[in-house]
Amino acid sequence: MSSDSSLSAPLSPTARSAARAVWWRRCEAPTVALCLLFYPAWAALVWWHALLPGWPLFVVGGYLAQLHFSLQHESIHAMRGLPRWLRTALVWPPVNLWLPYPLYHRSHSTHHVNFHLTHPQKDTESAYHSAPAWAAYSPFWQRVYSVNQTLAFRVLLGPVLRLYKLVRTEGGKLLAGDVSHLRIWAVHALSIAPVLYFVIGVCGMGFGEYVLYFVYPGMMLGALRTFTEHRWSEAPHARVAIVESNAVMGLLYLYNNLHHVHHRAPTMPWYEIPVHFRRHRAAVLEANGHFYYRGYGEIARRYLWRPVFRPVHPKW
Repeated sequence: MSSDSSLSAPLSPTARSAARAVWWRRCEAPTVALCLLFYPAWAALVWWHALLPGWPLFVVGGYLAQLHFSLQHESIHAMRGLPRWLRTALVWPPVNLWLPYPLYHRSHSTHHVNFHLTHPQKDTESAYHSAPAWAAYSPFWQRVYSVNQTLAFRVLLGPVLRLYKLVRTEGGKLLAGDVSHLRIWAVHALSIAPVLYFVIGVCGMGFGEYVLYFVYPGMMLGALRTFTEHRWSEAPHARVAIVESNAVMGLLYLYNNLHHVHHRAPTMPWYEIPVHFRRHRAAVLEANGHFYYRGYGEIARRYLWRPVFRPVHPKW
């Protein structure tokens, strides 16, 4: 009898708080809520786009586009309390148009082998080039890749280079007879159709306008985050930066700007990253060799027109 009554006894305040924390973490409530808020916000901005001047639409549209990309990144690593189909479905709609989610998932997972970070061939997100590849480039491409190490070029024209690389890679597969990605692109095209129907057919926004005010500025904000996220160092974790910033930029990137924390604990939910960094700040900065910036303003002051590093990898 005593054991039955103990089971039915009310939980203490501490136990209730712990139970809520377990539920909050298991159900990924902040991330799910953000996803459910994102789509109405995006739809509303597209619906009322004609009421906004160009620059506010460019800024807010780009912010939302990059936020969706950040949510896709979160679904790759975290949201582990949800079934895989659900965490994929929450971020699947291709509002950014250009990159199929399965390709991003595969490529970014490869990037997370910390030992290979910055490797020109093995790190899918490396901005370095191998010495043999560099020697084979024409003077034009050597110049392009050199100025791509400045923040001004990376943000303004880096998205064009990223699209060029995607077309070259995927086109090269087809020319080589590799059709393994055709199904991915077919599903992506089918997924884009309702997005463009809503944008163009329902809201009356031109395709070029949507690219200009949503897709491209979203890619620009992505280029800002990744600009100096990684550099070569003998110690793998000293290759990953910490960029402190304000809550607006933190939410935009879902605190992936505190990138070293993310690489050390990839499945840590975005809303726990800043708490972890504040509690372990000294240890985190020691572990990454104080590869640290006070914010994106500091990065701009240093590297707006000056290369962040030489594009030829010093070792690999």
